[in-house]
Amino acid sequence: MTKTNGTKKGFTLAEVLITLGIIGVVAAMTIPTLIQNTNSVKFATQFKKDISTLSQAALMAQAQYDTDYATTTKTCGTVKAGVGAGAETLSFENGSICAILNSTLAGKTYLGLGSTVKSASNSSENYTWGSTKTLTGDLALGNMQVYTLADGSLVGVNKAAVGCSMEVGQELNASILAANSAAEGQPSNAGGLHNCIGFIDVNGTALPNKETVCQTDTDTALDPSTPCTVTNKASEIGDIFPVVFHDGTVEPASNAGKAVLTRGK
Repeated sequence: MTKTNGTKKGFTLAEVLITLGIIGVVAAMTIPTLIQNTNSVKFATQFKKDISTLSQAALMAQAQYDTDYATTTKTCGTVKAGVGAGAETLSFENGSICAILNSTLAGKTYLGLGSTVKSASNSSENYTWGSTKTLTGDLALGNMQVYTLADGSLVGVNKAAVGCSMEVGQELNASILAANSAAEGQPSNAGGLHNCIGFIDVNGTALPNKETVCQTDTDTALDPSTPCTVTNKASEIGDIFPVVFHDGTVEPASNAGKAVLTRGK
């Protein structure tokens, strides 16, 4: 700050530029962290909300139609000629997970198989997963019946999902999620829930389209019984969470998803 005859006249150009430069450096260092933390909280909050919404859908089906994810005996789109997963409801006496969602979720829209869903940024391009560790093979996007919820989240249900039941008091683990449940037309499970695994993308078709992973980032198998830590780093927190439908609830199918669901923030 310059002085003339003892009177302050203001900052020099050099002083202003130095101050702005310092502010710019501080902003460049802190803003990305703030954005990551904001996204982390947003994605975690939305995930908890969507888990609750899908569980409430099963409970409503129990109350109104005496069915839930466990009593399904048909895969989506198989009950009537000309009636696909986007239209079938429990009024058609269709015991599929799609029928439960169509009958109980307000504001949902059926989008089709995941391979046909369009990107948010470009309607001529398909929605894809930028990074997933566990949703591969028969759990890949093309094998998922996909809905968008009223809040914009995407929900995918395995097109082979049927008879999604687990014994009361049993804890989800890698063995249960590796074995299939019942075949179509059979009322009870076959000891597993593999074909009942789906996903939630809390950010819809918008980026990052990345699966949330643990801090160690070493697990490639779905196993929510293994404790882990998920921080707010962009390398760990994403918008995609594997989930499993069974009985009257929906649970995280990965240890990272369970960590996010159970942590305070």
